[in-house]
Amino acid sequence: MTIKIGDRLPDGQLQEFIDVETEGCSLGPNTFQVADLVKGKKIVIFGLPGAYTPTCSAKHVPGYVRHYDALKATGIDEVWCLSVNDAFVMGAWGRDQQAVGKVRMMADGSAEYTKKLGLELDLTARGMGVRCQRFSMLVDDGVVKKLNVEAPGKFEVSDAETMLRQHG
Repeated sequence: MTIKIGDRLPDGQLQEFIDVETEGCSLGPNTFQVADLVKGKKIVIFGLPGAYTPTCSAKHVPGYVRHYDALKATGIDEVWCLSVNDAFVMGAWGRDQQAVGKVRMMADGSAEYTKKLGLELDLTARGMGVRCQRFSMLVDDGVVKKLNVEAPGKFEVSDAETMLRQHG
């Protein structure tokens, strides 16, 4: 069952590669409880099929990096990129995309959280296994307020500009 507007995000864990050690976060992959991260915050989450893939690298992530300040100005606390990749890959990709300090690159290495959202995409026939559909959502204190799921192969409604129009 696909998550929908008005639903609370499911319980689960995501990983993030931390480049700078801080209190409570060690260098390298750190596991976070989604419920803890979203409590009391407005978060834009966008999902995509894979790190370093063409549309994801050329358009999807760069748009959210470019529009980060505008999103923050509308009251957004954080922006997350969700992908079925491991935290090491997501960390490296975030550095390549100049997303560090703007977009949190959240890894769902085994697609467990993506499946809980009902947003999995089976690309096994293309050699990529189970991935995440391309989507964007606005979450307020753990509740989905906006949800934009792309049709297969499309990039029309999950971009940063659409989210700005919907929330700005």
